[in-house]
Amino acid sequence: MASLRRLLRIGALVGSLLLCLIAHLGWRLLRLRSPWPRRFLALAARSVGARVRIEGRPCDGDIFLLANHVSWIDILALGSATGAAFVSHDGVARWPVIGWLAAQNNTLFVARERRGALSGQLDALRAAMLGHQPVALFPEGTTSDGSGLLPFKPALLAVLLPPPRAVMIQPVHIDYGAATPDIAWHGDEPAGTNARRILDRKGALPVTIRFLEPFDPAHCADRKVIAAIARERIGQSISTHQSPSALPQPPV
Repeated sequence: MASLRRLLRIGALVGSLLLCLIAHLGWRLLRLRSPWPRRFLALAARSVGARVRIEGRPCDGDIFLLANHVSWIDILALGSATGAAFVSHDGVARWPVIGWLAAQNNTLFVARERRGALSGQLDALRAAMLGHQPVALFPEGTTSDGSGLLPFKPALLAVLLPPPRAVMIQPVHIDYGAATPDIAWHGDEPAGTNARRILDRKGALPVTIRFLEPFDPAHCADRKVIAAIARERIGQSISTHQSPSALPQPPV
């Protein structure tokens, strides 16, 4: 049954991709702003079993979203809920198919390990923020086990001091509830192994996206303060809503 579930979900993903890709290319041919990347993310999330529920709401106007990072499903769920463009490491740009699809949603690829690249990356991020598309960043820099938060990496948050336009920062808590240990992508687990584990999983996958209280970066002294405020609010939400089954279990 696990193999059948996997095949059905892959089929749904491929069907969603073909449907949205044809429509997206048509919009691009007419030089219209395409709504299809966001629609594809919603269909892709549903295809892999995710059932997204929203708590709170994105604030009005231009927003910069800072979210915890548990799984690659985070991108499907948060992107479909907000239409955000993501900041991602440049390795993703070289992934077959995935890199091209990410670029269609205006993903900004950054080289985290390249010395001297930060200035150019900040310029690119400022340029991206001049549009009205929300921008989303996972400040942990990688996925975690979902039971807490890794340290935030504040380097790219320097773009918010001052921002290129009036913008609010909104922390976001992505919560998989009791399913968190089943789907979290952490450690040295290969991407294919994690994807197979999720595609083989029985039943739907509830995902709650909590939009937390936004704040104005103009009131923050530096990027470390921005990171600290966002991390505190997401951490409080994790502590408040975490179920015992989502906590790491001690070895038997």
